Amino acid sequence: MAHFPKRTMTCGDLRAEHDQQVVTLNGWIDVVRDHGGLLFFDVRDRFGLTQVVLDPAEVAPALVEDARQLRPEWVVAVTGRVRRRPGASVNAARPTGEVEVVATALQILNPSKTPPFLPTDEGGVNEELRLRYRYLDLRRPALRESLELRHRFFLEIRRVLDREKYIEVETPMLTRMTPEGSREYLVPSRVHPGRFYALPQSPQVFKQLIMVGGMDRYFQIARCLRDEDLRADRQPEFTQLDLELSFGDEEDVFAIIEKVLSESIQAVFHRTVPTPFPRLKYRDAMLRFGVDKPDLRFGLEIQELSEIWRGAGFRVVDDVLAAGGVVRGLRVEGGAARLSRKEIDALTPFVQGFGAKGVAFLKLEAGQLVGPLAKFTDASRLAALTAACGFAEGDLLLIVADRERVVCRSLGELRNDLARRLDLLPKDGRLAFSWIVDFPMFDWSDEEQRYVAAHHPFTTPLEEYAGQMAKEPGKVLARAYDLVMNGWELGSGSVRIHQREMQGRVFEFLGITAEEAREKFGFFLEAFEYGAPPHCGLGLGLERTLALLLDRPNIRDLVAFPKTASASDLMNGAPSEVPLKQLKELHLQVVDVEPSAGGPKKP
Repeated sequence: MAHFPKRTMTCGDLRAEHDQQVVTLNGWIDVVRDHGGLLFFDVRDRFGLTQVVLDPAEVAPALVEDARQLRPEWVVAVTGRVRRRPGASVNAARPTGEVEVVATALQILNPSKTPPFLPTDEGGVNEELRLRYRYLDLRRPALRESLELRHRFFLEIRRVLDREKYIEVETPMLTRMTPEGSREYLVPSRVHPGRFYALPQSPQVFKQLIMVGGMDRYFQIARCLRDEDLRADRQPEFTQLDLELSFGDEEDVFAIIEKVLSESIQAVFHRTVPTPFPRLKYRDAMLRFGVDKPDLRFGLEIQELSEIWRGAGFRVVDDVLAAGGVVRGLRVEGGAARLSRKEIDALTPFVQGFGAKGVAFLKLEAGQLVGPLAKFTDASRLAALTAACGFAEGDLLLIVADRERVVCRSLGELRNDLARRLDLLPKDGRLAFSWIVDFPMFDWSDEEQRYVAAHHPFTTPLEEYAGQMAKEPGKVLARAYDLVMNGWELGSGSVRIHQREMQGRVFEFLGITAEEAREKFGFFLEAFEYGAPPHCGLGLGLERTLALLLDRPNIRDLVAFPKTASASDLMNGAPSEVPLKQLKELHLQVVDVEPSAGGPKKP
């Protein structure tokens, strides 16, 4: 076994008070500087950087020879005496910048090939290359800091929940398929031919059974997996704070989550989070912001304008209103001068991407109305617009007329786009949390031509709607809630159904037959017959939360080994082909597979 001197200090520890101490550092070479007479090199570990100086006149020739070989990313052990740097050479930008280590011994523990990029290359490195060499990317200070903060954030969450008498329980990773609304990853069973495990989308069923088991207050920093199309705030495998409590309701969930977040954010990020968080009913959020995850850091609220434009003679609007649609708009204060005609015209293809036919506009400049809506806007209609939304000199009004769902979505996305375009987002690091409550119990699926569970089938309806499932399913509201921050959904939860009869009614309405329910959920329904307590909970996406706290545009920066947008791992080549022998052991046969252009590349 090779022996080497182990570190006595980290590369981020040394300060002026360590002057004249003999220390050993272990780490990677960051930068080498040969000044002719003296050799300087920085040694780096995850704690920081320390400058090392070597004087060829004061050490053995063999040590000088070794030092002159050094290159970035070589792994070394260095022993030497700490000394204070002369005033002119102090590096005030570095915590260790007041001192340096005068080397008396050097051992090269491992050389390195010339890396495809250096940890100091913060910009200009292709992201695909970073993912291909993720183990090198992890040496970047920004990524290392993200993972360290993630670790500390998780520790604080556990500390708060432990103090509140929650118990952490691990739930199975190999379970059975459940109709929860997202695609699941399947794992074939070798010993049960033709049968499959499913990897959990969430611990939903198990955490409810933990409540039946009398654990009372449960949490888990849970790994979850969903076979979904990816984007900036999604990965196929992610981590959530999963929490459930018995003998409580929404208020108890809100209180504990607000406590966890406010205390953990204060402890780790030294930022104050005011509580309680504001609450918005789903319907109000859609009317005012067009989306169920509104960004409350700026105004620009959607305005209801249907009655103002009714009978104006604008045929497109008249047809929409006659068909039961709506007219809504955004008043952009001072927008008449801030957006050119070309920029306004570009908004039409933008909203068309969300199903709308286009955007009509109206400007008020120097007392004159400008735009396609001008000839339909008489004095009384202008007065009505002023009263309804404050439309005034210099403003721009953008309207969309269509089915309500289309209008909400297109104006909601347009609102967010305008906030970025017009620089309306505050730069003070503000965290705008909110609870969205009173969600619809069911959503109509155009694809399946039936109602589906809006959250999941284990959510209880608001009491006053419990008898309306069969009569008016579209009007039934659920005791479901989302936590939103700065326009991102962080988590979802609900008060759960805890009575078998009600759970059976919901399954039946969703088209899950009694036989299918017994097959898929028999164990779960049976548990309700043995004294299931009232219970509720929530799952909170931790990478999403941290990405917002750290102002990272993609949650990949909070994951040690993330996947690409095509769910591929560029470093190890996953997903990969499987040898025929192993497929046979799993009783599988691959048929009709065409190579995917976007598939993983072999490492």
